[in-house]
Amino acid sequence: MKYETIIVEVADHVATVTLNRPDKLNAFNQQMCDEFEHLWNAVRLDDDVRVIVLQANGERAFCTGVDVREGIDFATNIWSQRDPGAQLGPKYNKVWKPLVTALHGMVAGGALYWVNEADIVICSDDATFFDPHVSYGITAALEPSGLARRVPLGEALRMALLGLDERMSATRAREIGLVSEVVPADALRARAAELAAKIAAKPPAAIQGTVKAVWESLDMTRSCAQEVGMSYTQIGNPIGSAQVDRATFSRPQWQLR
Repeated sequence: MKYETIIVEVADHVATVTLNRPDKLNAFNQQMCDEFEHLWNAVRLDDDVRVIVLQANGERAFCTGVDVREGIDFATNIWSQRDPGAQLGPKYNKVWKPLVTALHGMVAGGALYWVNEADIVICSDDATFFDPHVSYGITAALEPSGLARRVPLGEALRMALLGLDERMSATRAREIGLVSEVVPADALRARAAELAAKIAAKPPAAIQGTVKAVWESLDMTRSCAQEVGMSYTQIGNPIGSAQVDRATFSRPQWQLR
């Protein structure tokens, strides 16, 4: 598939995906949704890809949600309609390869589909987060529900209920755990690439099994998650052995964060 709304580059086991509608503040239309659905399926089946980095072109915004001028193609039958996140989100599409998101500028509304399903989220110091739905008289249900699994409930509700009256700063996003790191704008892409490279250098079966186990545990009780997690260690580590020979393993120089 030839992509038009996104740019995809693969090198050294990392797929770098760039939202490329800067003139529309990278808002997603039906074409972008379709392209992401195709992308996730391709990435899932391509064993050469071990990690995905998601970033965006333009200076003003990572993404401002749905393109309200073009809209999304919803089925006429209300029972056949589906959440756009079913196309946009990697976890919804059974992609268990880590997603690193590099956020900048405005991160609004539907942009949270990607943030909510990311494994590592970093942002530039100019990033701001908000959800405009209620200000336009639209119920905010989908994005805040996902967000409430990443941050304290009160923070998710505050963003959803205040709408356009308030934006969360990069500093506050770091404080509540929405992002794990804030960097200068000119260092954002390099830092995301650095993190992705470190993950891609590790045994892919162990990485993907870890992502799958942790995300699936969110829908389980503690004891059930422990039981399922145990089976994943047996599947991912044949005969209970690790994929790395510790006798020849070279320890990396760790960094304090």
